[in-house]
Amino acid sequence: MNDAEQGEAKGSIPKPAIDGTSRLDREYGFTFRIILVARRYRALLDEQLRPLGYGAARMEALSTIARSTEPSAQIAIAKRIGIEGPTLTRMLDTLEADGLVRRRQDPDDRRTKLIELTPQGEAALEEIMRVAHAFRASVLKSLSDEELDQVNGVTDKLMRLLSDATL
Repeated sequence: MNDAEQGEAKGSIPKPAIDGTSRLDREYGFTFRIILVARRYRALLDEQLRPLGYGAARMEALSTIARSTEPSAQIAIAKRIGIEGPTLTRMLDTLEADGLVRRRQDPDDRRTKLIELTPQGEAALEEIMRVAHAFRASVLKSLSDEELDQVNGVTDKLMRLLSDATL
């Protein structure tokens, strides 16, 4: 048993191997990299969207609402984005004040508000997506189709594992 495995067995925090060849070291490396890539990508995307007065969080909310085939309940939108209800409520308050979304009463359930984009929201989302597409293309242009397929396959598998996980 190596030092990392012994530390894990004792309940202490395991340390990655120095040579980078252990499973634990690979897992740490993956975790570190995926967090940094996501954080950096989002920060740079926010910089691109800032001149328009938007950010990645607004883009996520607006695009999730737009992708719904019909107006969706607030709680369903929060689940699809992966945020808590109160966080989405604050976001929707701002989007509604800016005229980008409309809340309306669900005729089948008076407690539920249905959310839909306004024409202004649709125009804003088009502008946001134009900038986001250009940014994404510039970042990913040096990756081959094969590399993109590999990354997409691995991240899809991870999303399934995380969705099925009972942590």
